[in-house]
Amino acid sequence: MADLTNLDYQSISEMSTDEAIEMLRQIRLSRRIPSTPPKSVIKKKASKAIPVLDADQAAEILKLIGGN
Repeated sequence: MADLTNLDYQSISEMSTDEAIEMLRQIRLSRRIPSTPPKSVIKKKASKAIPVLDADQAAEILKLIGGN
């Protein structure tokens, strides 16, 4: 079974002061910079134009769908 010594991970207590400070700085910096750009621009879908129906077209549609 694997344990922490098998991961080749150097403990912060085993690092020099400069190495530890640099690693902590990199961790903090990576958390501040988003990995993906923000989605500030959201494109809106163009609404479809609804044609205006006259009375004859409305009657034809009603006849097709089975209305009286």
